[in-house]
Amino acid sequence: MSININQVYKTVLVVLQKEKRGVLTPTEFNKIATQAQQEIFTEYFDELNGLLRQPQTDVDYADRVSLLDEKIQIFKKSEKLSTNAGSNVTPTTAVQELGTVVYLGILNRGGREVERIQKSEVYTTSEGSLTAPSKFYPVYTYEDNVIQLYPKSIGVGVDNVEINYLKYPIPVVWGFTIDTELGNYIYNAQSSVDFQIHQSDQPLLVDKILGYAGVMTRDQLAVQFSGSKEQQIDIDGQK
Repeated sequence: MSININQVYKTVLVVLQKEKRGVLTPTEFNKIATQAQQEIFTEYFDELNGLLRQPQTDVDYADRVSLLDEKIQIFKKSEKLSTNAGSNVTPTTAVQELGTVVYLGILNRGGREVERIQKSEVYTTSEGSLTAPSKFYPVYTYEDNVIQLYPKSIGVGVDNVEINYLKYPIPVVWGFTIDTELGNYIYNAQSSVDFQIHQSDQPLLVDKILGYAGVMTRDQLAVQFSGSKEQQIDIDGQK
């Protein structure tokens, strides 16, 4: 479930406006909130790499790798694509990291996962009698957001390739209208975009935003408050 952007914005404003410690406009908030979300998303993978090097418990609700995978699965997507005459396909621009590529164009044989090779390997792979790609054992390269399948004789096909990938979190938006009489910002849920990261990261999200907001407003207390809270969250997460 997503994190409500209005709830986060109001929490940030309560801290910053306490004792008149600064103002954060919706436009400023949207920019730094998007940046904070992207940072947390990136940290998922750094944390996962670290956890995979450590012994893990198989106790329910205590397996940190599984809990982290639950956060990442929000961004796991798949889609079917059609090859053109050159046997290549272009994934959606939302791809953060390409996972498996499956070729579905083999009748009555189901899908076959395609092996990824580097562009420099295409010639040597194609020349070898045992390594030459075929319709039953295709390979692919991935450059400039284009998946090139080999052999190119695969040709045109409709929905004959399935890709699995991680997508970027979309930018958040605190949508609003302006009160014509008072000039106040009024929250508009219809034009807003909530955070996509896991609800358990809401405290960390708020504190990251406070850190950026404190710098913008030159409010040293807000910066210190954010830094101490974020450090405490990190410590609590390691217990």
